[in-house]
Amino acid sequence: MPTTSDFERMLRGAELRVTRPRVAVLAAVHGRPHADTESLIGAVRADLGEVSHQAVYDVLRALTNAGLLRRIQPPGSVARYEARVGDNHHHVVCRSCGVIADVDCAVGDTPCLTASDDHGFTIDEAEVIYWGLCPDCSVAVSS
Repeated sequence: MPTTSDFERMLRGAELRVTRPRVAVLAAVHGRPHADTESLIGAVRADLGEVSHQAVYDVLRALTNAGLLRRIQPPGSVARYEARVGDNHHHVVCRSCGVIADVDCAVGDTPCLTASDDHGFTIDEAEVIYWGLCPDCSVAVSS
């Protein structure tokens, strides 16, 4: 887990002002990959005390726009945030409990980045979501 100094360096590297809410949100997302906004608000409040919903939303937007966070939103789910950025990884989502885990992109050829028709776009990212049951839910279903 990165330290406060690491978070401050990340913010400066993205040319963002270092503020307590920004550091707290970065720490919350790093500590809770794929957390939803309400969970992150709770974590930030536990760290800083009272902070408004809007302040956390604004920080999440700024950090996402700066490339320090990634926003994901699987169909049927609220927005979630992760600190793993800069690679082309995907996600697996449990249909029962909603837990999300990272899945690395296929090694070697990257078929997910080779569209059958790119319509002239220069493609640099693909979003793939795998769906199924997590191990805990699979056991519950078979019991």
